[in-house]
Amino acid sequence: MTPQPPNAAASPQTELRSRIHRLLAAPDYRPLRRTEIAAQLRLRGAQRRQFRETLAEMIENGEIARVRKDRFVLAQEADLVAGRIEFNEKGFAFVIPETAGERDIYVAEEDTGVAMHGDKVLVRLQRERRRGADTRPVGRVIRILQRANETLVGTLQKTRYFLYVIPDDPRFLHDVYVKPTPVVTVGDKVLVKLADWTSRHVNPEGDIIEVLGKADAPGVDILAIIRKHRLPTEFPEEALAEAAQIPDQISLQGRLDLRDKFIITIDPDDAKDFDDAVSVDELRDGGWRLGVHIADVSHYVRAGSALDREARRRGNSVYLVDRVLPMLPERLSQELCSLRPHKDRLTQSVFIEFSPQLAPRKVEFVSSVIRSRHRLTYREAFAHLQAADDSQEELTRELKKMWRLAARLRAQRFADGALDLDFPEVKVHLDKRGKPLRIEKVEYDISHQLIEEFMLAANEAVARHLAQRQLPCLYRIHEEPSPDKLREFRDYAQSYGYKVGDLTRRSELQKLLRAVEGKPEEYAVHLALLRSLKQARYAPTPIGHYGLAKKFYTHFTSPIRRYADLLTHRTLRQRQALPADELATTADHLSQTERMADEAEQESVELKKLEYFQQQLSLSGGQREALDAVVTRVRNFGFFVELTESLAEGLVHVSTLTDDFYRYDSARERLVGKRSRRLIKIGDRIRVTVERVDLFKRQIDFRLADR
Repeated sequence: MTPQPPNAAASPQTELRSRIHRLLAAPDYRPLRRTEIAAQLRLRGAQRRQFRETLAEMIENGEIARVRKDRFVLAQEADLVAGRIEFNEKGFAFVIPETAGERDIYVAEEDTGVAMHGDKVLVRLQRERRRGADTRPVGRVIRILQRANETLVGTLQKTRYFLYVIPDDPRFLHDVYVKPTPVVTVGDKVLVKLADWTSRHVNPEGDIIEVLGKADAPGVDILAIIRKHRLPTEFPEEALAEAAQIPDQISLQGRLDLRDKFIITIDPDDAKDFDDAVSVDELRDGGWRLGVHIADVSHYVRAGSALDREARRRGNSVYLVDRVLPMLPERLSQELCSLRPHKDRLTQSVFIEFSPQLAPRKVEFVSSVIRSRHRLTYREAFAHLQAADDSQEELTRELKKMWRLAARLRAQRFADGALDLDFPEVKVHLDKRGKPLRIEKVEYDISHQLIEEFMLAANEAVARHLAQRQLPCLYRIHEEPSPDKLREFRDYAQSYGYKVGDLTRRSELQKLLRAVEGKPEEYAVHLALLRSLKQARYAPTPIGHYGLAKKFYTHFTSPIRRYADLLTHRTLRQRQALPADELATTADHLSQTERMADEAEQESVELKKLEYFQQQLSLSGGQREALDAVVTRVRNFGFFVELTESLAEGLVHVSTLTDDFYRYDSARERLVGKRSRRLIKIGDRIRVTVERVDLFKRQIDFRLADR
């Protein structure tokens, strides 16, 4: 039986919105007035009042538009498109439409109006802008539908006549005028509440509502990131009180006792919130039984409680470079729920039995209790996996058995069409004052892959089970890339000389990825493909996961740090499904908090990288170390590089290339030496030195090392 998407009852308002949309989208629809639309829909009494409110909301959201003679049409019929605006620090912007599949819209600086980065805006489509052989939609912002930010973080400065704040984020293009206040001095990092900005001809204004400290004081840089992304740092007293009242003792009633089973956890060195543990049995017929055991957070965090409300608000834990902002108080995240070694812990277990050919033939979901034998780091697990095959140590034997299954699952996944786009990460080690000591590249080795494959298998099994039973839940979806994006990527790959087929066929995409494997341009091609793909997100409908090549997928394995997983646990074990409207709203909210967390985490790491290289520059005494790098982008003003070890990014400006005069070849995105014919192109491996670090602009300038 093929699982079908779950059905959930829609609210009257949602149904009315759908009816309005269907009427306006009908092929024979002619623009009608409000009363005429109500008559067509046969609305009476209280329905009319609801209709007026719904129509106003649809106008406000940019779904429909009012045209001449007070008639209504779908927004796209009036050449109007709603979407999120993303600015470039040079002033222009792109609007990413809300409707899937539509192309991004270019907005010139003079047409951005009073929009700010991240705002939901309504744009009117104009001409198309030609870019080489390509054209792209062009628009002008005509309305701000929703401000993305009520506050802004920046550094206070002053002129002779007034005070102003320079935003930390260079995508906020305008300084903000602020009123004088006795508790703040020039150079302070401040949080500003923005006033309503209605005229592009004057700068935005605001009020200082918090002084974070001197911009260069220890900890202020990370606090600024926390405030910028509106990340909560303190738990409400009610939530802390609930956590404190939870007893240490656990009950085994109604649970499968797995405490004698060989179960382990594998996590990063500094992890304290252990969500998941694993076990593997080899069966007599050559099959396998995989056990994935997940902390039973739903046992402790009841729906609607203060803990639950705060967990939903946060959406997920945030792992900044110097601290963790947990989704749940430490009493739960690091103690009661964390699967510590040699401690009895409540879990939800998924057992998947595979045939010798890896076909899932039986899946069980049970409430359980475990006692983890070992808390391994990835480094420790990798060392065991590299040990001799004749090792007599039980832990080594068990890990090697686990890897035999994981390796086969991984191979099968790629055979099914999954994309291998894992990128390396870095960890910045700090001293007690928050200053960077060193940057360490974290390799994605087989110890990471082992856990990844087991978590993927469990998440897929849960998603398929919920879909089969038509239980409304949050799915993890990844939509297919737009044909336009794939065409751009194909043209890019062809510039390296590769013969590229129809990339809408997954097999052709995998063929290309195999072709670039081990080549100098491998990194650049992977990066270009990643930029062509859409972001994964949460949704109430299982439309599939493109990158993983899964038809059904959800998040189940990290309920300590992700609220989506906690909801999945409740649906699986307690059948506590949210109403359709609330499920859709929650999906959007959690997708947004996830993006916010990702941005904050990345920003904190990038900031400490900059600080590290600034320190190295000041200590170098003129002797600058040559660093390995790869070219990631080429423009007419120079080229961007990423350092191989630290993954720090920066620009080599064309003015520093003194060995020749370089011409920009835009068609192939490369620089060509006029005399030497030397080429500088994406994927080139070069050596550079750090020329300058600008913490304020968040930029590193490099120079080619002497050859």
